[in-house]
Amino acid sequence: MFRKILIANRGEIACRVIRTARKMGIATVAVYSDADARAPHVLMADERVRLGPPPASESYLNAELIIDACRATGAEAVHPGYGFLSERESFARALAEAGIAFIGPPPEAIAAMGDKIQSKKLAKEAGVNVVPGYLGEIADTDEAVRIAGEIGYPVMMKASAGGGGKGMRLAWSEQDVREGFEATRREGLASFGDDRVFIEKFIEQPRHIEIQVLGDQHGNILYLGERECSVQRRHQKVVEEAPSPFVTPEMRKAMGEQAVALARAVGYYSAGTVELIVSGADKTGQGFYFLEMNTRLQVEHPVTEQVTGLDLVEQMIRIAAGERLGFGQSAVAMLGWSVETRIYAEDPYRGFLPSTGRLVRYRPPAEKSGVRVDDGVAEGGEVSMFYDPMIAKLITSGATREEAIDRQIEALDGFRIEGIGHNVDFLSALMQHPRFRAGELTTGFIAEEYPEGFRGAPADESLIEDLALMAGMIGNAMDLQAGSVSDTLNGSVTPPEERVVRLAGAEHAVRFDRFDGGLIGYVDGGTGREVIGEWQPGSALFTARIDDRKRIVQVARKGRQWRLTTRGASHLVDVLPRHVALLSRHMIEKVPPDLSRFLICPMPGLLTRLDVGAGDKVEAGQPLAVVEAMKMENILRAEKAGVVKAVNAKPGDSLAVDAVILEFE
Repeated sequence: MFRKILIANRGEIACRVIRTARKMGIATVAVYSDADARAPHVLMADERVRLGPPPASESYLNAELIIDACRATGAEAVHPGYGFLSERESFARALAEAGIAFIGPPPEAIAAMGDKIQSKKLAKEAGVNVVPGYLGEIADTDEAVRIAGEIGYPVMMKASAGGGGKGMRLAWSEQDVREGFEATRREGLASFGDDRVFIEKFIEQPRHIEIQVLGDQHGNILYLGERECSVQRRHQKVVEEAPSPFVTPEMRKAMGEQAVALARAVGYYSAGTVELIVSGADKTGQGFYFLEMNTRLQVEHPVTEQVTGLDLVEQMIRIAAGERLGFGQSAVAMLGWSVETRIYAEDPYRGFLPSTGRLVRYRPPAEKSGVRVDDGVAEGGEVSMFYDPMIAKLITSGATREEAIDRQIEALDGFRIEGIGHNVDFLSALMQHPRFRAGELTTGFIAEEYPEGFRGAPADESLIEDLALMAGMIGNAMDLQAGSVSDTLNGSVTPPEERVVRLAGAEHAVRFDRFDGGLIGYVDGGTGREVIGEWQPGSALFTARIDDRKRIVQVARKGRQWRLTTRGASHLVDVLPRHVALLSRHMIEKVPPDLSRFLICPMPGLLTRLDVGAGDKVEAGQPLAVVEAMKMENILRAEKAGVVKAVNAKPGDSLAVDAVILEFE
């Protein structure tokens, strides 16, 4: 077994590998860029080596620097995590030449599966179902049109070396092919240095389901069941679960055996994932087709660990050290259910724009039975514009799918993040969505259910009633605190028995009766509700049980109002004595400022281009500036016609969210 390994990655996956290595008694080496100098993975490791400046090309993607770090520290093996160099054949070969073990598959397997056209040919030869399509070289647009017509519309055009949702276009007609083929070629060349494009049949009602495989260097290869990864946004996974609510035992066996056949055909060992596109319209269990093979550990591997009881990182390390698998296919069982959600630094209320900055508060839910958090950040740390926007992964498990989902909702309610935008509300809304809970998923789920964007999860009557009661308790606690001030004139102030709570566009009369065990709360004179729980002034979380419902609410002051966040939405609440509520109706509402006269930066980022100057006339929809954040370019356009009055920023400036770039007359 290895005495010391180096983790050629950062963030949560680096922390994940370090935890397993520590459990195995193996020393660890972390590498870092200047942006990650005080990151948790650096502090967790036994040793640490600086690679270079923040850009990945000058640090985490520089194979020579990684190998130099191994030599300097005496690391015998490298775990690549995922992303960066994890699927770079040249990196695996360079390590082998340097006498350093690669904790992953052989270079030949990485090469074979890295080429999408070649991998589909190999899959077909190995007896794996492949989507009807054309895998040869396509010379030009006319040939692409002919091939698409022969396959039958709709078809998907994909860059051969593509990935991460790039270099993909759906065509429903000949016109779509003519408009999109050359663009797909250009994207492939620009992003991956390869302009080859293949065309295949587009599967309707598609589900994205993948099979986890595990093999050793002695010819033993197993499948560890499937993961459902259909909930995606712009081809990026958001929610994963194991097992899939769509897959039957017979289907699992068929998919697993084909995945093993493919792995065996390319001499695969270590952990790997065979991704399949599955037709939700085909109920026979035979409508699954090879998509690609990821020759690395997947982001979503924890859900497989939760239902199989296996530590996949440990298995990878043991396999790289030459050990045999200690179990056979018959010993693999999927027990219970597990769901993973990805916590991203992005604002769903602003079209999922990336968010960067300091984590002013970072308080994940406590890990306990059925709740696991994999992260690589800490309170006070920085979410940088240089890397992936994922903050953490929340993994819950239970005996049933419903139990695992309900644990997600409860854990998300208590997940505190302040300082940057995040998608916790959106994830909670997904967990509560009737279609998700029914397991009726496709890869178009988010686009179909949120065509106008996200505005918060809807609140039902029971939640509104419970929030009104909890708001009343918050008002009561604040009044008691104010009334306890010593030496007040005329003695202490008695809090009012009844309050008016303004919530969700309505007023609610709230009062309480006390008894030895707690409170009975009444909303609008309705049925009394037993309330168990207490809020202390200054507390950011309020946990209460109202009748048989547990509520976890995040509490924050917002001017004279309270912001109560729970169940996938924030609610602004007024809590007032009745006489104040009556008088407040006569207050003049403050009119919000007219921001249409400004071009405002929607997220923290780098201003890379400015297309207009003072005095220029602009038209509605005209591109005005480009802001880069999280490795993505965002084009800012004019909302209406006008004339530029002033320019407040220049290319190269780092801008904060809501910074004014342009002012119009």
